[in-house]
Amino acid sequence: MVEVNLLGTFQVIQVFGARMVAEGRGSIINIGSLYASVSPDQRFYDHLAGDLPFLKSPAYGASKAGVVNMTKYFSTLWGPSGVRVNTLSPGGVLGGQDEQFKAKYGSRVPLGRMAVPDDLTGPLVFLATAASSYVTGHELRVDGGFTAW
Repeated sequence: MVEVNLLGTFQVIQVFGARMVAEGRGSIINIGSLYASVSPDQRFYDHLAGDLPFLKSPAYGASKAGVVNMTKYFSTLWGPSGVRVNTLSPGGVLGGQDEQFKAKYGSRVPLGRMAVPDDLTGPLVFLATAASSYVTGHELRVDGGFTAW
């Protein structure tokens, strides 16, 4: 998990970021998670079989928190070269979860539901375009208000 989420992101940033710096422009959008900021609520998972503390691995949140910090690092390093680096951190996205999980999760979100993939489109377009030309080093949480509580 750490190799994919953190080291993989680092390697992609190195390759594409260096090219963007050479061009003097660009926007890198890393993918974080609400679990970069808060720990999983184990009650979401207590109806599932398995070792409860590890149904959502602690390595997941730790690796995503590392992505958020790495975003800040590269935003300050490459900002003077015209390259913006931000993180989009989604909350839970619908994808085959069981009804009990969806109900537990939705009850914890001010908007009352999990995200659907289209909920991420606008924020991604914002971060990728000139609409966010003065935004760098930012973690944009798209979580329906989950982290507001």
